[in-house]
Amino acid sequence: MWDVGPWNTTDDYWNPSATREMWKDLAQGKPEAQAAYQNGYNGGKDQFGRTVANPAGIDLADGVFWDALQLADNGWVDVTYLWTGDGGRGTVSISSGYLNVRNAPNSSGAVVGMAGKSAQVTVECQTTGENVTGSQGTSNVWLRVNPGMYVAKAWINATTSPTC
Repeated sequence: MWDVGPWNTTDDYWNPSATREMWKDLAQGKPEAQAAYQNGYNGGKDQFGRTVANPAGIDLADGVFWDALQLADNGWVDVTYLWTGDGGRGTVSISSGYLNVRNAPNSSGAVVGMAGKSAQVTVECQTTGENVTGSQGTSNVWLRVNPGMYVAKAWINATTSPTC
């Protein structure tokens, strides 16, 4: 069985410390399980008093674990929650699978993340790039969802955003 986490059901570590449901003294982005495992936080226990045996803070679906990331065992994965930033919102409009998030506004840019079907993404700004045809038509507009992270507007249902 691969599913070993997350250890805590109320650890919304992606939120700022002040609004975090539990573990408000931990920095934003630091899962309690990781702090317990690595630093003995909370006596090395999760919210239920179990000894944390690995630092899992997120549960990856099989399609992400096996197919997208091609993991065969536990591993470190850097996660950017695209809905936590400032700016407008957009919805990924694909029929299945996931949309590649790239490091530049073109399809040859390195894949630096993924956004699943119907995912809500924060749109910081928009820029021009490669023409892409998708569910929202053909467009050369690319949306920056985080610094160094772009998605083609052709696959995002969103209103216009300020220019980057």
